[in-house]
Amino acid sequence: MADHTTRRRSWWGWGTEADALSAAECTALGSLVPGAAATPLPVPDVSGHLLPKVRVEPPTALAPFMSAAPLDRASHTYGKAYRDVVRALEGDLTAAPDQVARPRTEQEVADALDWAADADVAVVPYGGGSSVVGGVEYRADRHRAVVSLDLSRLDRVLEIDRVSRAARIQAGALGPGLEDQLRPHGLTLRHFPQSFEFSTLGGWLATRAGGHYATLYTHIDDLVESLRVVTPAGVNASLRLPGSGAGPSPDRLFLGSEGALGVITEAWMRLQERPRHKASATVLFGDVHTAFGAVRAIAQSGLHPANCRLLDPGEAALAGVAHGGRSVLVLGVESAHVPVDGRLAELLALARDHGGSPAPTQPGAPDAAADTWRSAFLRMPYLRDALARMSVVTETFETACTWDRAPQLYEAVRGRLADVVREVTGAEGTVNCRFTHVYPDGPAPYFTVIAPGRRGAEVAMWDEIKSAAMEVLHDHGATVTHHHAVGRDHRPGYDRQRPEPFALALRAAKRALDPAGILNPGVLID
Repeated sequence: MADHTTRRRSWWGWGTEADALSAAECTALGSLVPGAAATPLPVPDVSGHLLPKVRVEPPTALAPFMSAAPLDRASHTYGKAYRDVVRALEGDLTAAPDQVARPRTEQEVADALDWAADADVAVVPYGGGSSVVGGVEYRADRHRAVVSLDLSRLDRVLEIDRVSRAARIQAGALGPGLEDQLRPHGLTLRHFPQSFEFSTLGGWLATRAGGHYATLYTHIDDLVESLRVVTPAGVNASLRLPGSGAGPSPDRLFLGSEGALGVITEAWMRLQERPRHKASATVLFGDVHTAFGAVRAIAQSGLHPANCRLLDPGEAALAGVAHGGRSVLVLGVESAHVPVDGRLAELLALARDHGGSPAPTQPGAPDAAADTWRSAFLRMPYLRDALARMSVVTETFETACTWDRAPQLYEAVRGRLADVVREVTGAEGTVNCRFTHVYPDGPAPYFTVIAPGRRGAEVAMWDEIKSAAMEVLHDHGATVTHHHAVGRDHRPGYDRQRPEPFALALRAAKRALDPAGILNPGVLID
């Protein structure tokens, strides 16, 4: 198996240290945002003086897979949200875990939970650490100490069932390593979130992550056969089945549970043959609401494109794929068995019928605009970090709503957040939108806010913008999150969204499975 951890991960920001923008590049990027700081925030050196004192030492039996090294503790303090990056740049590591555990077996996971329950130590499960909703940061302040439970050593594909086209995979497998192990068998999970390189199967399952497919198989949920979960009350191992009507699904209890009910250690996942036929195209629209109609027709057509991502004029310009107030629809189709040019032609015909103009391409040639968007999409988190160093506030949030509400939601979010940005920052900001996933009954809009901040007040500004966004979503009956999870940052909106009888059942499950209340306190429920 290839090692995808050889390049040193950034402890404070996204991805790897080598791929982060230099100070000069940060300055150049910041110059494009009127009101940005003149110089970038420096990246602090990780040293003992930034970290709180270690409050607990592991017992001898657990010590071989635990560490209190400064870099380990610092890199497991936060996820990768904007407010996480800013606080790390400011050297605020007060929330650092006391120990980082890297269990090598499922039994060591169980042993760590047993000790933590007896010792009043909170345990925060940690996959790749790419959470952007406060999912891996301890904020409860009511336990004796905190352990970050890093599952990165549980990273193997343990078994492949070629007949049923499925695999048993450990939860700590990062996306690239997982695919490397499946590739020799001609198989793929085909789940590629933006965080693919730096997130794990267990993290995807625990947060119900959205992935590669913009239609049909949009979430990791759709690819699960069974789960194995270690809880303080015992191991929950569901029966491996293609489907079942036997009562409420045991897997559904843990999908999206964000480490609050147990630690997912492995799963049987449905696989696919690797695609051999691919085609892509882009379609231009002069009016974004006309584009909404085209995307709705495509989502309801049953043609199931793998990619169907609509960029509004601001997002299209930011990605460098269109200008002049035009929106762009990026379409992609793929198959392991049959050519897809005919299906792409059907999709383009639907787009034309709804006012779209396909961008010209050479037959058989790659679509340049689609490639440009894809490169910008993967590079965006690094640019976000660079803007954070220039004290520019950059917030993203995603949601989903039904088609009848989509136009009003789009206009309400853009209008309200533009007003809030002016109130909070005293400057004009940018509010863009794209559809990341689409369904027959509605889209999943993803909004981006960019505005100049004030040095030292960036987090407070971010919080105000985030709070305003949550209010608009609530007012328009949209979900608080489509695929980023609840974590701690979305808790206020989630508490309002979920039905109270379900909240009662969730609290009861928490008490039954985690009676000492040690697992990721503060996510989903108190």
